[in-house]
Amino acid sequence: MTRMKHLPLALAAILFAGGAHAATAEEAAQLGKSLTPLGAEKAGNKDGTIPAWDGGLVKAAAGFANGGRRDQDPFAGEKPLVSITAKNMEQHADKLSDGSKAMLKKYPSYRIDVYPTHRTAAAPDWVYANTAKNATRAKLNDKLVPEGAYAGIPFPVPKTGAEVMWNHLLRWRGTDWQKPFRSYLTTAAGKPVMTVDGTADGSMPYYYKDTAPEKFNGTYWTIRLVNSGPPIRAGEAINGKLNLDPEKDSSYVYLPGQRRTRKLPNACCDTPTPATAGVMSFDEVDIFGGRLDRFDWKILGKKEMYIPYNSNRSLKGKDADLLAANHLNPDSVRWELHRVWVVEAKLKAGQRHLAPRSVYYIDEDSWTGALADRWDANGQLWKTLWSLPVTMPDLPATTSITFGFYDLVSGTWFVSDLVTEKAAQYKQMPRWPEATWSQEALSGAGLR
Repeated sequence: MTRMKHLPLALAAILFAGGAHAATAEEAAQLGKSLTPLGAEKAGNKDGTIPAWDGGLVKAAAGFANGGRRDQDPFAGEKPLVSITAKNMEQHADKLSDGSKAMLKKYPSYRIDVYPTHRTAAAPDWVYANTAKNATRAKLNDKLVPEGAYAGIPFPVPKTGAEVMWNHLLRWRGTDWQKPFRSYLTTAAGKPVMTVDGTADGSMPYYYKDTAPEKFNGTYWTIRLVNSGPPIRAGEAINGKLNLDPEKDSSYVYLPGQRRTRKLPNACCDTPTPATAGVMSFDEVDIFGGRLDRFDWKILGKKEMYIPYNSNRSLKGKDADLLAANHLNPDSVRWELHRVWVVEAKLKAGQRHLAPRSVYYIDEDSWTGALADRWDANGQLWKTLWSLPVTMPDLPATTSITFGFYDLVSGTWFVSDLVTEKAAQYKQMPRWPEATWSQEALSGAGLR
């Protein structure tokens, strides 16, 4: 891993400022100047392959209406600059993750088509304003729980790996939404099996701008998923609330065969989540969705990497168009060169986890996790996780809808939150009533 050579000296110095938390006033003052309002380097790279950020994409495509499809590709006319295969991957190895290189070696059909880079990430002005406030007031306590952050990126000038990961967890992606979707597990023999056909109602109370920061109770993410299929799972439902303090997290599941709602006893970490039929663990959802306190987190550097980006084309057509035998259809995935924060997680002494080491690649512009690699207890590269960030200029935001993993050991792979055949793709909703997340609402929604 190339460490700090892609960082300006000022940012490199910040990373090694031992023990500091909140940014200084001088560092925070660079937001909107040398840094974007969310904390990325505003300038492009030296050779021009990464352009300067110019405000992002904030104008929706003609004809787009909330509640409709988001498959309008703003760069549909572009052709790949390069197509990377196993034959030429060594020429691009310094810009590929370990998981990407492993997939290229394992499957001759796997290909990475790299397109021109577009820095589309954006957010509302009030998110920018709160991010500037968070820069000097937010900090992590000794439990790796953020304090003093609200309604913006908590650590736009990050100094620790844990701060980068909280930026991913608390990134801007709207406030309230609804997402019908499907998920598929594809066997090593290349047969896709649908595991979920349901609707997710989601909310980020962290971004309720009409709530005073001092009244925020720490619940930053709420979700309710109701399954309509496959038939064996029709009527199942799950809800969850994630809190900045993970001891206050709660999740419940409704099983129609039992006609009861039960609290999930260990809804975290490497426990399989019912939301994916147990295929993914809780902390693999959307690249990373778990608690941080089982790991030591370290920034390995900032690096220019090929990552999936602006991949609205993945929302087009039929599910089968995206599902190749051993991986996503390369024709449906757009890759671009972007600067990412590279963060390593190593299991703390005395803790247990199926993946004792992971490396995460977090986009500097949107703070969306784009790729991640996980190693098993034998030190073998086990899984490579991915998401497909798409642009949503009506929010505005660039963030992921669809995500999944490739199991490099078993040969199976999984795609979650596939909205390709859905009429509504990430519909923005009015504020969900608090009763939406109650146990009673869960059992009522899941009855069949």
